[in-house]
Amino acid sequence: MISLAQISDVAKLAGVSPATVSRVINGSAKVSEEKAKRVLEAIKATGFKPNEIARSLYKKSSRIIGYIVPSILNIFLNEIGRAIEEEAFQHGYKMILCNSDENPKKEAAYIQMLTAMNADGIIITANNENLDEEIRNCPLPIVVLDKEASGRYTAVVQSDNYAGGRLATEYLLKCGCKHPVLMRPPQKYSSGRQRFLGYMDVCKEHGIEPLFIDSPFNSNDGLRCSQELLERFPYVDGILAVNDMMVLSLYKVLLMQRRRVPDDIMIVGYDGIELGGLMTPELTTILQPIEEIGRLSAKIIIDQVADKTPDRQEYILPVKLKVRQTTRPPAESNG
Repeated sequence: MISLAQISDVAKLAGVSPATVSRVINGSAKVSEEKAKRVLEAIKATGFKPNEIARSLYKKSSRIIGYIVPSILNIFLNEIGRAIEEEAFQHGYKMILCNSDENPKKEAAYIQMLTAMNADGIIITANNENLDEEIRNCPLPIVVLDKEASGRYTAVVQSDNYAGGRLATEYLLKCGCKHPVLMRPPQKYSSGRQRFLGYMDVCKEHGIEPLFIDSPFNSNDGLRCSQELLERFPYVDGILAVNDMMVLSLYKVLLMQRRRVPDDIMIVGYDGIELGGLMTPELTTILQPIEEIGRLSAKIIIDQVADKTPDRQEYILPVKLKVRQTTRPPAESNG
């Protein structure tokens, strides 16, 4: 709705009652085509704008989608956010970005805030297990990224992390790698567990000793993790990075130790962020369908608002291997 003063002004110009103006704006009741036309022309002539806050209170909908992330420094999550925002905007929605720093209290506070704002849904990534009760009591549709399916959520959207772990490991072996080391993602997330399982299964199938070091998804400790990896496994000839951003730290440590990429050590990243193609050498990586993850997550919520139930609760999207310059060609390695 719009303010009372605006309603009275528009009503006077259109020659109708303020209640009729309100009905036209909110679509809350039928108004004759002739009257609706006069009201719309009066609104256009005066330049008045509807009060979105008042409208959200009336309709119990603010046409807002919340996106809660553990860190806004994570470029992969930012690229997903861009796809969410684009899909939302095309359907008349806005996106609000909330940074939780993996703090359960902040995550809970943002869920409560979005509920109070009459948001139409929430997309949350890597949420804390302690939030289960908060999510269960939330009346809004909730789409979760990178987490195993549960009846508490409207839907779960993630890529095929098991296949990604397998693809990366198998390609390093094809390229002649004998001692591939995995920067193991945090095992508290299903995505990290699935990638690790894919790596372990390939190592077992090829009779290769599994070598790994625990690594966070964020790159704050990248230098420390990279140095520790090389100290523990000085004979490493291939590294499966926890994500593309961590490769920047790897590059720096390898340069300090005068190890060449890919001649001495090959690297396969994970995520497929745009930065990977700008690195030198350009990064071989596992491409997650970033655009599709974001757009699908937003569309599920938009469809829920339109009373359309999701096709299924869990969506697992395929990944691809993008070969660039941080790995040697298989033919060269085998020849």
